[in-house]
Amino acid sequence: MAWVKIIHILCVMGWMTSIFAVPRALIYWKREYAETQKFGPLGDLTRRLYRFSAGLMVIALITGIWLGTQWAFDTWVWVKLGLVGLLVIHYMMTGGMVVRAKRGEFRESDFYLRVFNEISVVGVIAILWVVVVKPF
Repeated sequence: MAWVKIIHILCVMGWMTSIFAVPRALIYWKREYAETQKFGPLGDLTRRLYRFSAGLMVIALITGIWLGTQWAFDTWVWVKLGLVGLLVIHYMMTGGMVVRAKRGEFRESDFYLRVFNEISVVGVIAILWVVVVKPF
């Protein structure tokens, strides 16, 4: 079980990097595109980061569910899974923005992307609180 925990934590850390970085990178990609009107290295880096972390997300989810079975899916595990589900939705929304950005469509303002980015931070703090405190 220790190795599964290690893999889980490692994959979560990698996934979180993308969750925190990609919305911010979209701001800079949007600015770069406004200047050059073409898909440059920043866009490529953003897409690659998002795609790479998608695999980490899948591994984190699988190992997290396996770990949940080890705790007999106590109430706190269900709460954590619910919060993780919201984070997955956030991640998929980010993916939609990346796909549109590849087409040159930047609908979201810089302010929206900054707030969107901070929402994920609040979600991660909530997940950490549930895991550490186990209030339920």
